[in-house]
Amino acid sequence: MRLLERMRKEWFMMGIVLAIAGAKLEPSIGVNGGPLKPEITVSYIAVATIFFNSGLSLKTEELTSALVHIKLHLFIQIFTLAFFPATIWLFLQLLSITPINEWLLKGLQTVGCMPPPVSSAVILTKAVGGNEPWLPTFSFSVSMNVTTRETSPKWNHILFVFL
Repeated sequence: MRLLERMRKEWFMMGIVLAIAGAKLEPSIGVNGGPLKPEITVSYIAVATIFFNSGLSLKTEELTSALVHIKLHLFIQIFTLAFFPATIWLFLQLLSITPINEWLLKGLQTVGCMPPPVSSAVILTKAVGGNEPWLPTFSFSVSMNVTTRETSPKWNHILFVFL
C-alpha cells in the first residue's frame, strides 16, 4: 500500500520517466513526420493548451494585481533582454581568445539572447504542488514571449556583428 501512495504522490515524475523510457525504446514515434506530428502538436497545440489551462485557473483579481507590478516587470525585462545578453557578450569576448570552436561560441551567444523558459517553470511548479507566487511570473512569461519575438533576432544580429 505504501508503494501505491508513493506512486500517487510522485505521478508527475513517474510520467516523465515513462515518457523518456518510451522515447528511448521507440524514438520513431516522436520524430518530425511521425505519428505524433511534433511539428504541429508541440509547436502549436501543446503550447496553446498549457497557456489556456493556466489562464483558466487565474482569478481576475489575481491577474490584475499581478499586472500592476510594473517595476517588477520592467526589472525582469531589462535584466533578461539587456543585462544578460550583454554579460554573455562580454563572457564570449573572453572565450574568443581561447581555442574553443567558433560555432560553439555562436551557439552560446544565441542562447544568451533567448528568453528563459519561464512558462515551463511555472507550469511544472504548479503541477507538483509548489507554492511559488506564479501569477507575476505567468504574466511576465506572456509579455516576454511577445517582446522577444522582436528583440532576440535584433540582439543576435548586433552581437554577431561585434563578435
